[in-house]
Amino acid sequence: MTVWFVSRHPGALDWAKRRGIRTGHQVKHLNIDDVQSGDIVIGSLPVNLAAQVCERNAAYWHLSLELPAAWRGRELSADDLEAIGARVEAYHVRRRPMEAT
Repeated sequence: MTVWFVSRHPGALDWAKRRGIRTGHQVKHLNIDDVQSGDIVIGSLPVNLAAQVCERNAAYWHLSLELPAAWRGRELSADDLEAIGARVEAYHVRRRPMEAT
């Protein structure tokens, strides 16, 4: 089992380490072909990529946060992430084609 931590932000990695979250392989972008059954992927992935992770029988743990509008576009530190209540939450994402109406 491999733990993938997907983020291009140093503050997110520092935050995860502070929280005792195993970060395993740290990558800026996830190559879905590298994900194997039983792996754990942690990050803030687009929903279509999160679904592909789950289709491979890997776990997707989302780095969730409520970002104040004034903070958008700036690099966040581990302290910033703590201040806004960042957390990791497990999700199982499944894609389903839209039905014609």
